[in-house]
Amino acid sequence: MKMNSTFWLLFILLLPFSLQAQEEKKDFGIKFSGFVKSDFFYDTRQTVNIREGHFLLYPDGEKLDADGNDINAKHNFNFLSIQTRLTGTITAPDAFGANVSGVVEADFFGNENTSFADVNGFRLRHAYAKLTWTNTELLFGQYWHPLFIPGCFSDVISFNTGAPFQPFSRNPQMRITQKIENFKLIGVLSAQRDFTSPGGSASLRNSGLPEMHAEFQYENKNVEANEEILAGIGGGYKVLLPLMNTEKSNNKYLTDETVSSISATGFLKLKIKDITYKMQGVYGENLYDMTMLGGYGVQEVIDTNKNTVAYTPFKTLSIWSEVMTQVDDFQFGLWGGYTQNLGAKNSIVYYSNKVNGTDVTIRGSDIKSIWRISPRAILTSGKFNFALETEYTNAAYAIKNGNGDPKRDSKGYITETKNLSNLRFLFAVILKF
Repeated sequence: MKMNSTFWLLFILLLPFSLQAQEEKKDFGIKFSGFVKSDFFYDTRQTVNIREGHFLLYPDGEKLDADGNDINAKHNFNFLSIQTRLTGTITAPDAFGANVSGVVEADFFGNENTSFADVNGFRLRHAYAKLTWTNTELLFGQYWHPLFIPGCFSDVISFNTGAPFQPFSRNPQMRITQKIENFKLIGVLSAQRDFTSPGGSASLRNSGLPEMHAEFQYENKNVEANEEILAGIGGGYKVLLPLMNTEKSNNKYLTDETVSSISATGFLKLKIKDITYKMQGVYGENLYDMTMLGGYGVQEVIDTNKNTVAYTPFKTLSIWSEVMTQVDDFQFGLWGGYTQNLGAKNSIVYYSNKVNGTDVTIRGSDIKSIWRISPRAILTSGKFNFALETEYTNAAYAIKNGNGDPKRDSKGYITETKNLSNLRFLFAVILKF
């Protein structure tokens, strides 16, 4: 009896401390979420795309047979589920006086390789750790490029997320965000991995300088009124070293000729009750790694004995906007975008070597402009979505002269064009978890 009495006395005395310890214990670990998504799409023309047509960019140019028929004016379709995604959200004990969190995210879109043949391959999307203080945030890892605005991006159903009009890239980076009331100052140093400049990530790494970007944002939310405004501007600077050496007559020569480029963006998001409006404008040089038009060409041959050349970037202008509304379980949206190849910064001697007839350092060198309009409708029930979307994309391709070269001026600006278009019908089924 004495033993039982002692046990219960100790239990009663220690119970408050035990309860307090349980209250202070936090739930650290990883929680998984994501979705299963299947896309069924039909195109009225052959397209320039990634991953078996899943990531649509724009209609392909003319490819004439011996009778003058356009081989690329042929419809096609595909069914794919490679966008299916798994996200792990990590919570961890505080460190350095900051809240600690992280994300690991992957899907089945495949990994980078020469032919992009790794469809269904499990690949990394995001992987970062974050330290959050009251007004300061540090992020280390792979995350969206700062030209892609997580709070203001295209809400289309297509996996292209508005490319090539909207910047689309994820980069290994170091990012600092400083909050001052409703304002944010963001600074980013980034490298390249899955979305690279011509020649791969080595051209940025060998320059010795990471890409630099600064951004200024204003954000004001009224949760009760369901209203929000987000606006901002940003700019970046990037230097590439395309070649470490040149070759001539089986001899190699060291070269340090680089190509530098700048970028700038402005964006706006307005939400008033059930209506949301977004827009973004981008001007930039050498935006190839953003999955946009652009790249660089050869400005001049410096030394013919060593094949040493100087480079010049191509300039790109792009703008997109969308409006969407939610009515009960239905979402309706209308998206539109326009982008233009503004030619090179300086006169061009030649563009690049060609692989299968394509300029390997410039995306869309024979395109003057592209525009797209894309309406959509989404039916939601719980975690299940049915989505319908159409994308009409029109590309103004350069008309060729008698030698088969596009008609353009000394800086590569295209002067005469022919419009080619594609209409995509997309049906998607999405199960979120």
